[in-house]
Amino acid sequence: MQISKRRFTKMLVGTGLGALTNSVFAGVGAPEMGVEYRLLRQAQSVAAGSKIQIIEFFAYYCPHCYALEPIMTEWAKKQGDKIEFKRIHVLNPGVETQQKLFFALDALGKVEELHTKVFEAYHIKRNRLMTDEQIRAFIDTTTIDKSAFYNAYKSFTVITKQGRSPRVMADYEIDSWPTVIVDGRLQTSPSMAARGMGRVTEQEQNEALLPVLDFLVSKAQKEKAALPK
Repeated sequence: MQISKRRFTKMLVGTGLGALTNSVFAGVGAPEMGVEYRLLRQAQSVAAGSKIQIIEFFAYYCPHCYALEPIMTEWAKKQGDKIEFKRIHVLNPGVETQQKLFFALDALGKVEELHTKVFEAYHIKRNRLMTDEQIRAFIDTTTIDKSAFYNAYKSFTVITKQGRSPRVMADYEIDSWPTVIVDGRLQTSPSMAARGMGRVTEQEQNEALLPVLDFLVSKAQKEKAALPK
């Protein structure tokens, strides 16, 4: 019996084998442009070098971003030197303070240390992080240098990044999250990765993203290697 790629992917995800390799995809058909991923209308600049840039657009209040976070973090760690992984918190009315919190932590190099704790503050401890007072209540639970944090939180750099957010989101064509950009030009997401799989759980949908990312990283590596030196 011939099994379609999407049906085969669903079967493997259901058995806990969501991280399909490119060789597996080769046997059942690779992710398709316009289905599991798409090209941005205008490619965005990326740093020169051999690493492939991965950007995750997310929001701390977003339950889907919270569900994806441990899976995405683990995948990124396994890539080693192949990728440069960064996150960008989206701007949405009412959650400006959450974005400022992220930018301040990023400026201090504290995102990796506190990223999960911020998610837990919102989704488990019910601190909505929507006012400066709620941000202060969260920061008081951490060991971060308070003075350094508030200097960053109120800094021109953070204010400027926040002001640029609408343009950044427009450039990367971000209208939902979580969304992942590979090499400044290839866009995918859990919902895109799971297209054609039928009714799936959010965990299965998130795991379906991993083989698509593997494929796109490999694709970007090959295309970068083929460029004139």
